[in-house]
Amino acid sequence: MTDWHSHLIIGPIVLPMIIASAMLMANERRRILKASLSLAAMAAILIMALILLHESANGAVGGGDTARVYRLGSWAAPYGVVLVADRLSTMMVALTSVLGGCALIFALARWDRAGPRFHALFLLLIMGVNGALLTGDLFNLFVFFEVMLAASYGLALHGSGEARVRAGLIYIAVNLTASLLFLIGVSLIYGVTGTLNMADLATRVPAIAASDLGLFHIGAAVLGTAFLVKCAMWPVGFWLTSTYSAASAPAAAVFAILSKVGVYVIIRLSLLLFGADAGASAGFGLTWLMFGGLATIAFGTFGLIASRDLSRAAGFGVMISSGTVLAILGVGDPAALSGALFYLIGSTLACAALFLLAEILQRGREADVGEARAVFDDEYRDPFDDEERNEPGLVIPAAVAALGGAFLICTLMVAGMPPLAGFVGKLSMISALVGVGGAAAWTLVAVLSVSSLGALIGLTRLGVGAIWTRDEDAPAFVVGAAELTAVAALLGACVFLAIFAGAALIYTDHTAAWLAEPQGYIHAVLGGGGR
Repeated sequence: MTDWHSHLIIGPIVLPMIIASAMLMANERRRILKASLSLAAMAAILIMALILLHESANGAVGGGDTARVYRLGSWAAPYGVVLVADRLSTMMVALTSVLGGCALIFALARWDRAGPRFHALFLLLIMGVNGALLTGDLFNLFVFFEVMLAASYGLALHGSGEARVRAGLIYIAVNLTASLLFLIGVSLIYGVTGTLNMADLATRVPAIAASDLGLFHIGAAVLGTAFLVKCAMWPVGFWLTSTYSAASAPAAAVFAILSKVGVYVIIRLSLLLFGADAGASAGFGLTWLMFGGLATIAFGTFGLIASRDLSRAAGFGVMISSGTVLAILGVGDPAALSGALFYLIGSTLACAALFLLAEILQRGREADVGEARAVFDDEYRDPFDDEERNEPGLVIPAAVAALGGAFLICTLMVAGMPPLAGFVGKLSMISALVGVGGAAAWTLVAVLSVSSLGALIGLTRLGVGAIWTRDEDAPAFVVGAAELTAVAALLGACVFLAIFAGAALIYTDHTAAWLAEPQGYIHAVLGGGGR
């Protein structure tokens, strides 16, 4: 390998950190410079993510299903810090790059000027997400998790408005509590096993003495609760819809990946530490995940049907997506998990696009938080004032037709209806569940079906009200070029996923099989090659 190629795995973490740090030293009026640096950074991260994804898909590192391991300072695990790029982590990094790039493009229409230090916070958020996805130990998972959350606090409060500040403070309080649970869980696990490296933990779990097993399970349960809060699993997900609906549109769109970071960690730790080889700990917590996932799907579906606001409906869509993956993970079938991973990609992209569309369709209403009075002295004016609203080149013709088509695609994706990727993912899950059989599997099939119907009813009602039955005195739709580009890119990714669904399902099939056999991951980290 060439030197640059051997360091590729750390690029999605280091690059946004360096550029964000440099931005903090530049004056806030250097908007064009900061926007250009942010776009260049996201483009570079996307390229690196796609290269890593291609290697994972084709087994370029040693052949077959394997993982690339990066040892910082050349210290071997479990004593050194390692980054691990396998099928699951590279898929999530690529998803983060696409989602983050589109949200950033949307923000360039106006929202990056609605408050200070937007670009630095945005890149630090991307850095934290990528670090959490690529790290191989629980200590650095906590570090990156806190970087991600600290940046998200700033983005949740970005812009003016009392409603945004009120929801943001609740969000901060909830996540600080989750961080405390994280520390308690990690401390208990370290006290029992003496290690925090995930692969090393997997080798030590089967040998835990019976007298210590209960304490280890308590630590794992506390740690899992911290991430289930981030997943917004019922009943600890009460904070999500109010926070996401109050946040600025690009912030809410990129927040759609944050809940999936929690889902990623639950998948990783459940299958790595509590797989078939875990002895007395095998299958720990899976039943709770299944029932919690079912409750989350039901709660999200009822909430979406009852929503009168598109942004809140999109938030409930995020909850449904997370609950679906958690419930499937609880079933314990690799084929069903493959469909859930495919569904996770499409639903995350669709929910992010729905947040962006909601801002466009609801712009100008009296309840818009962006028009509320400022709370802090350094808040900027409304980025959508009349002075700039009709700036040449910003208005897109046939906006109603374009927005209607975009909303239709979002609705079909979130509801899991044909012919788009959401349907492919749900059909794959249902097919696998039918093969599994049993009361739990059939219950999940019924809940998934009812959830699709509920999402279709709720979003259709909101779409008709927002586009086709608007008040006569409502302002005309004004869509910025950057806004339309961002929404089109997200929905284009959804369509692309549907066209190449066969190849994507092959990838998720191999990913689920790789996760079900954790010895490959363990060998790559503790005994395989790597820098």
